[in-house]
Amino acid sequence: MEPKHLGKQSALPSSPDEAVLDYVPNPRPDELYLVRFAAPEFTSLCPITGQPDFAHLVIDYAPGETIVESKSLKLFLSAFRNHGAFHEDVTVGIGKRLTGEMKPQWLRIGGYWYPRGGMPIDVFWQSGSPPGGLWIPDQGVPAYRGR
Repeated sequence: MEPKHLGKQSALPSSPDEAVLDYVPNPRPDELYLVRFAAPEFTSLCPITGQPDFAHLVIDYAPGETIVESKSLKLFLSAFRNHGAFHEDVTVGIGKRLTGEMKPQWLRIGGYWYPRGGMPIDVFWQSGSPPGGLWIPDQGVPAYRGR
C-alpha cells in the first residue's frame, strides 16, 4: 500500500482515531532486530480537568513483515495533543494499536509521565515475551527526579 504521508504534505489529525499509520515492508525481514522511537515531549489532556499531561514515551519493537513509517507515527502521536484520556489508556492504547496493525514480533512501550497531583505515573505495556536472542537495551529514562 502506498504511504499516505511520506514525501507529502500532511495535516495534523484531529484525533488519534482519525490518524492513519503507514506501514512499509521490513527491509530486513530475515533479521531479528529492535527499532526504537522516543517521543520526549509527548502531550495529551487530562480527561477530567482538560489540563495538559506530559510524558516521555519510548516505543521498542522487533519488526515482523512491516515497519511503521516514522512521519505517520509522529502525526499519530501528535494527535493526542487535544485528546483527553488517562495515562494508562494512552500508553496501552498506543501499544495495542501499533501491535494490532503492524503485527511486529514483539513490541513494548514505556510511558514515563511527568507528575500529576504531585506524583509521576509511569505505565509499561508489552505484547508478550520478547523473541529469544533479541538485544533489548534499557529504555534509558531515569526514575522521576525532575527528568
